Amino acid sequence: MATPLTDQEKRKQISIRGIVGVENVAELKKGFNRHLHFTLVKDRNIATPRDYYFALAHTVRDHLVGRWIRTQQFYYEADPKRVYYLSLEFYMGRTLQNTMINLGLQNACDEAIYQLGLDMEDLEEMEEDAGLGNGGLGRLAGVAPLSCYQYYTVEEADDWLRHGNPWEKARPEYMLPVHFYGRVEETKEGSKWVDTQVVLAMPYDTPIPGYMNNTVNTMRLWSARAPNDFNLRDCKRTSSSPGNILAHIVVPCITFVLFLCNPVLQFFEGKELRLKQEYFVVAATLQDIIRRFKTTKKGTAGRTSFESFPDKVAIQLNDTHPAMAIPELMRIFVDIEKLDWDTAWDLTKRTFAYTNHTVLPEALERWPVELLETLLPRHLQIIYQINQNHLDVIAALFPEDMDKLRRMSLIEEDGCKRVNMAHLCIVGSHAVNGVAEIHSNIIKTDVFRDFSELEPEKFQNKTNGITPRRWLLLCNPGLAELIAEVIGEDYVKELSQLEKLNDFVDDAAFIRDVSKVKQDNKLKFAQFLEKEYKVKINPSSIFDVHVKRIHEYKRQVLNCLHIIAMYNRIKKNPNAPFVPRTMIIGGKAAPGYHMAKMIIKLITSVADVVNNDPVVGDKLKVIFLENYRVSLAEKVIPATDLSEQISTAGTEASGTGNMKFMLNGALTIGTMDGANVEMAEEAGEENLFIFGMRVEDVAAMDKKGYDAMVYYNSIPELKQVMDQIKSGFFSPKNPELFKDLTEMLFKYDRVSFQNAVYPNPKEWTKMVIKNIAATGKFSSDRTITEYATEVWGVEPTDLKIPAPNEPREAIEETARALKKM
Repeated sequence: MATPLTDQEKRKQISIRGIVGVENVAELKKGFNRHLHFTLVKDRNIATPRDYYFALAHTVRDHLVGRWIRTQQFYYEADPKRVYYLSLEFYMGRTLQNTMINLGLQNACDEAIYQLGLDMEDLEEMEEDAGLGNGGLGRLAGVAPLSCYQYYTVEEADDWLRHGNPWEKARPEYMLPVHFYGRVEETKEGSKWVDTQVVLAMPYDTPIPGYMNNTVNTMRLWSARAPNDFNLRDCKRTSSSPGNILAHIVVPCITFVLFLCNPVLQFFEGKELRLKQEYFVVAATLQDIIRRFKTTKKGTAGRTSFESFPDKVAIQLNDTHPAMAIPELMRIFVDIEKLDWDTAWDLTKRTFAYTNHTVLPEALERWPVELLETLLPRHLQIIYQINQNHLDVIAALFPEDMDKLRRMSLIEEDGCKRVNMAHLCIVGSHAVNGVAEIHSNIIKTDVFRDFSELEPEKFQNKTNGITPRRWLLLCNPGLAELIAEVIGEDYVKELSQLEKLNDFVDDAAFIRDVSKVKQDNKLKFAQFLEKEYKVKINPSSIFDVHVKRIHEYKRQVLNCLHIIAMYNRIKKNPNAPFVPRTMIIGGKAAPGYHMAKMIIKLITSVADVVNNDPVVGDKLKVIFLENYRVSLAEKVIPATDLSEQISTAGTEASGTGNMKFMLNGALTIGTMDGANVEMAEEAGEENLFIFGMRVEDVAAMDKKGYDAMVYYNSIPELKQVMDQIKSGFFSPKNPELFKDLTEMLFKYDRVSFQNAVYPNPKEWTKMVIKNIAATGKFSSDRTITEYATEVWGVEPTDLKIPAPNEPREAIEETARALKKM
C-alpha cells in the first residue's frame, strides 16, 4: 500500500495556509536562529527538539505582538462594548500550528524549518496541550476565550507548564487581591466585609489571533499567589484529600488543581476548594473589568458613573461555574461604588447572560449555605436579598401557589440548605440559552419551566459550533485542499459554502478523491496506533470511534456491549461474512467518579480478550485512547469512518465532537439527542444511522417504569453478553470486578442495539459528501455571530488593522502603543 503524504507535504499544496515567499522564509530563519541563541542561549550542538520548538514558537509569536498591541490600541481609541467570556475551562489544544495558520505563516514556516534541516511535525509534537479543560464545555469556550485561570488535572498531573509556556505573558502590574472568609460588619455607610484572608491573583495573557484578519484578542488566565504577609501556620492539610493537597487556605492549590464537579465533590474540603476556585476567577476578573471600564481616554479623570456599564460590558457565564460573579458584581456596586440596590441590580441583570450546558440534575451546582456562610459571608447575604426580592415578585403574581415559590427559590431547603446556582444565573441574567434546539426546548419546557413561563423572552437557543480552521484546515489538510479545489477557498471563512459540494455527490472523480483522502488518514492513524499502542490494525476496516468524556449517559457501556456481541458472533461462526471493524474509544473520567472508572476498566478488559484471540484476528480490534486530548482528537477525527453519538435522548446538551466528525467525513450513528437532531435535519436523516428512543419515548418509559430484565430475558445475545461480564469472563482474576456496573445496567440503564452500507464504498462516500456539505450551520462563526447580535448587543468591528512588517516594526509599534495603554 502506498505511503500517504505527510501533513507537511500536503500543506505545501494548500494556498489557504499562506504563501511561501523568499523574504518570509529568510526572515523566519533569521528569527529562529536569533531566539535559539539569545532567548534560549543554545546553539545547534546542544539544542534539543524542545529548544527548537521554543525557538519556532517565539519566532511565530514575534509576528503576533504588533497585531496584538494594535488591536488593544484600537479598542482603547474606539472604546467599543467589550465581551467577557467567563469560564472555568478553555480547552484550547496546541497553539503553534493554529497560530501559523491564522497568520498565514504555515507554508513559510514549513519551508524555513525544512531549510534548517528540521522536521516541522516533530517540532509540533513537542508542544503540550494546554491543560485548561476536560470536555465540550471547555472546547466551546475555546472559540472566544477571554478570562480563566491556571489549571491542572487532579489524578494524574497534566503538568503542561513544566517546561514553560512561550505563548503567555505575565502581567504582575495588574495583580489583584481576592478575599475569603471574614465577617460582615454593618456600619452607617453600609455593609463591610472585614477580617478577610487575602490571596493575590496574578494575570497571564495569551494572544488569540483571528483568521487572516490581523486581529489578536486576549485570553487572560489567573494564578494564585500568597501575599508577603501570608502565614503558613494558617494552612491545614487533610490526608483524605487527593494527593494530600486539599488545603484549607494553601494558596497555590486554588489554581494548581481544578477540583471537578459532581460526583467528585465527596467531602467538605473538596467542595470548599472548588468554590474557592470559582470565586477566585470571578473576583479577579470583575476587578479587572471595572478597572478597564473606568480607564477611558474620554476625559482625563475616566468614567465615574456606571450608568453606561451594560452598554460597554457584556459578561457571558459559561454554565454555573462562574455564577458567583452575580453577587460579586452586586457587592462591588453596592458596597464599594455605593450604588443603591435597585440601580445596582438593574445594571447587573443587563450585563450578564447565562449559557446552560446540562439538563442532568446532579450536574447543576448547588452550594451548601453553611459553606458560603464561612467562605463568602457577604455574598450569602446578597444572595438572600436577591432571593427575597425575586420571591416577592413570584408571590405577588401567584399568591396561592406555595409550591411554585419553593420550585423557583434560589435556596433549596429540603435537607441541607443549598443555593441553586442555575436559578441564581437565570434570575441575575437578561438572557439564558441552551446549546442545541432540543436542549433549549427541554430547559424551557422541563428543567426551568417555571422561569421560562415567567419570562419567556429571556430564553433563547444558540446551537454550538466548531471552528473549521482547527477542525479541517489544521487537522485534515488533504480534505481541506480537495474541497478548495472544487468550490474555492472562501468556505474557510464562510462554512455555509460547503453546500456547493452537493453538486459533486455523483461526480466519480470527486468520490474517488474523497475516499482516497480518508484512506490516507486511516493509514496514518493506524501507523500511529501501532507505534503508540503496539496494536496492529487493519486500515481497511471500519474505524468506529467513540471519543468523549466517560459518563453513564454518554453510554460507552452500550458500545462495549455491542463490541462483546460482535466478538461472540465471530467466535460462534468464524467463517461467516463480517465487515472488519476497529473499535476506538477514548475519554477521561472524573477522578471521583467510580462508575466511569469501571467503564474504562471494562473497555480495556474486553480489549485484552478480543485483541489477543487468534480466532478473531484482524476482524475486530478494540483500542482505548489514553489521555484523550485536543491534539489526539486532531489525529483520530480525520481517520474516522463511523462516529458514535449514542447518548440517551434528552441527556446530551449538544455535543461538538459530532460536528467535528461530520465535517471530516465520518458518518454518524446515534440517537436523536443534542445537535444530532439538527445534523439530521441538515444532512437528511437518511444520511445518518439513527436508532433508539426519542425524548418523548424516554419520558413515557420513565413514567411507565423500566424493567431491564424484560430485555435480558427476551434478547439471547444480550443475555449472553451480560452473563459473560457478571461471571468474570473478562476479569478472571477478579470475577466480581464489574458487579457494580452490571447492577447499574439492570437497575437503571436503558439499552438498545445495531451496517450494510460500508461494503459499498461508492454509496458510503456519497453519504460522506452529503454530510460534509451539510456542516455549514455548525460553524462557531455562526454561533458567535448569533451571541453577538442577539445576546451581547454588539456588531462586528472592522478594525482595519494593517499587518505590521513583523518583527521590525514591532518594537516601534510597542513603544507607541504602550504610551496610550
